[in-house]
Amino acid sequence: METSPNTPSIPYAPTETADLYPESDGKPMAETDLHIEAILRMRLIFRAYYVDSTDVYVSGNLMMYYEDARPPKAVSPDILISFGVGKKARRTYKIWEEGKPPDFVVEFSSKGTVQNDLDIKMRLYARLGISEYFLCDVDRSYLPTPLMGFRLIGGEYVEISPNADGGISSETLGLDFHLLADNFGIYDPRAENWLQTPEEAANSGAARDRERAARDRERAARAETELTRLREELARLKESPS
Repeated sequence: METSPNTPSIPYAPTETADLYPESDGKPMAETDLHIEAILRMRLIFRAYYVDSTDVYVSGNLMMYYEDARPPKAVSPDILISFGVGKKARRTYKIWEEGKPPDFVVEFSSKGTVQNDLDIKMRLYARLGISEYFLCDVDRSYLPTPLMGFRLIGGEYVEISPNADGGISSETLGLDFHLLADNFGIYDPRAENWLQTPEEAANSGAARDRERAARDRERAARAETELTRLREELARLKESPS
């Protein structure tokens, strides 16, 4: 059936939530494998750290809708952490439904995103009321410094000064972020340990077990050597004339 050019068009009214609020913006997760690995590693670290906290939601590369307009307005942070909203799985994060924005956001800057990260996104996240905003540059080429943290004060972000050890403290998380030789590290000053992914923790545990076993074998070998020496000494004493 042909449609007459004079027939008024009827606008399409989507009925599915996914049509109203797409779960993807169609953009790639990151520019390089290095960025993808860094994002996934940090997400795994935070999920492991908050595994027992039922009211903490950790995600990333999720469509975060901040204005229920037509079309709705959204942004997709690399990492987001939100307290008090529950750990349930989400397809999108709608601020007006959650009742609050995330408390903490991280963006991994690249050549194609650095200007947006330092300008448009910074102003947007400040306007939304996100308490802290951190930036990481895995290439160590684009940000003024490879690791930067900002805290919301009076409605504007103020850069967080590094600690004496070079780390940048997050008051929101109670954790310190560090630039390491080949990666970024997150340190828990209360527990006095570095946060790890589950795989890293398992590997570290296995390594500690191997070291402990090696020390035990070494002690056992020394004990056996000493026992042999004592037996030989006793044998000589028995053979010596009285």
